[in-house]
Amino acid sequence: MELSSVIAIYALIWVFSAFVVLPIGLRTPDQEQDYKVGPGHADSAPINFRPRMVFLRATIVATIAFALFYLNYLYGWISVSDLNFFGRPPGFVDKT
Repeated sequence: MELSSVIAIYALIWVFSAFVVLPIGLRTPDQEQDYKVGPGHADSAPINFRPRMVFLRATIVATIAFALFYLNYLYGWISVSDLNFFGRPPGFVDKT
C-alpha cells in the first residue's frame, strides 16, 4: 500500500472517529442546575465543549481502527467474499 493511500485512509477513519467521539462527555444547560443560558444561545448548545479532548479521543480511536484495518490488509482476516451473505445474484457470470 502506498503512503498516499495510507494517509488518505487514516484521514477518513479519523474524521469518522471524530464524529463518533464528539458527543462523549458533553453536557447541555438542562443538565446543570445553576447554569443560565445567555441571550442568543441555543438551549441545546453544549456548555463544556473541549476540542482538544475530541481531537485526542478521535486520534486514539482512529489509530486503533487503522491498525486493525492495516493488519487485516496484511493478513487477510476478512475478505470481500467473507462479507457476501446472500450468495451470487441471479444471472451473475464469473469472468475469471
